[in-house]
Amino acid sequence: MKNTIISSVAMVISLCIVIFVVSSFFVLDKKLIGFVLIALFGICLVSLIPMGIKIRSVQPDIIFGIIDNGILAIFALVGAEFAGIAGAIIGGVVGNAITDGIAGLFEGYSSERLRKKNIDDGRTILGSAIGKMGGCLLGAGCVLVVASFL
Repeated sequence: MKNTIISSVAMVISLCIVIFVVSSFFVLDKKLIGFVLIALFGICLVSLIPMGIKIRSVQPDIIFGIIDNGILAIFALVGAEFAGIAGAIIGGVVGNAITDGIAGLFEGYSSERLRKKNIDDGRTILGSAIGKMGGCLLGAGCVLVVASFL
């Protein structure tokens, strides 16, 4: 399939709908939701195949998402523990601001490392969008899996 802006937007919107519907179905299941988010990460990766995007090229975006939402999920869980819903929101907002900066460092480092090895990361609109989306699902999913055992 040709990777155009229209097909990229359609693919991202389709994935957003799938992620929303599936996660909504499991949102109240504290033991499964983390695993569900990890499975949705897998769906994001598989969706890149028909678009001809190599997983290696989205590695910096996946790393960004893992760090970004992994740490954000921790902030939200801690905020919820201290101050309920308002604490979760504040924890999420503050956590997001902090983690965007931290994750950006790792994303940039990963991208520069690929270039130094003369590996063309071939970054595209769709690859960056789905890489970050998938990484965010994986990061939050891992945190929620750990939290479900605490």
